Amino acid sequence: MAKRDELTDRAWEQIAPLLPENGRPGKQWRDHRTVVNGILWKLKTGAPWRDLPERYGPWQTCHDRLSRWRRDGTWDRLLSHAQTESHAVGEVEWTVSVDSTVVRAHQHASGARSEPSREDAKGGSSTRPTRHSDGAEGG
Repeated sequence: MAKRDELTDRAWEQIAPLLPENGRPGKQWRDHRTVVNGILWKLKTGAPWRDLPERYGPWQTCHDRLSRWRRDGTWDRLLSHAQTESHAVGEVEWTVSVDSTVVRAHQHASGARSEPSREDAKGGSSTRPTRHSDGAEGG
């Protein structure tokens, strides 16, 4: 039984034939399904690669497979397959998430003063009135 947000058996049967052959003579790759689930976990959570749960194997393996398959077009083939086959029978619900966060700062927030202001150099300004001996305020 697949864990939440991992490939179901049905989904795996659909994409398994589209993946590259497993390994080369003398060196087999880690199970594709485990690695794909690890990649999906990483992309869903946005967590650093090093935080990948151990059940998906070494994070380096998942990262390497993601990069290798991006270069050789495997991910493009999987997306194309999902768009044509699954969408045609209404099995795919396309969800788009857009983050439009904008952070603005005033142009003067770009750096600190190169010299202290006159008030800072004098030790600050006082807002208290000056007291005179005759009791009159001000001057």
